[in-house]
Amino acid sequence: MDEVTITRRGSGSSGEYHAAVPGSSAIGRLTWTEHDGVRAAEHTLVPPEIGGRGIAGKLVEALIADARAQHFKIDPQCSYVAAAFKRHPEWADLHA
Repeated sequence: MDEVTITRRGSGSSGEYHAAVPGSSAIGRLTWTEHDGVRAAEHTLVPPEIGGRGIAGKLVEALIADARAQHFKIDPQCSYVAAAFKRHPEWADLHA
């Protein structure tokens, strides 16, 4: 798989995780809003030109890592994030 670089953007009550791969200007995104210590994962979007490389999964893994480090819960409003929670029962403690 190509190298994926994840960056975090935003502050306060909303933001995004961005995923970039070398050689492409396309950016994968996971958008979120936060209320009362719960981060709602709203959308996961990966453009077709960088699809098929596990990028959406890397975006969710970054969200999970931040939830563990920063002690917030996740409301998986995005269907991709909801499916990832079902595949990873070890994340149940982070589910809002």
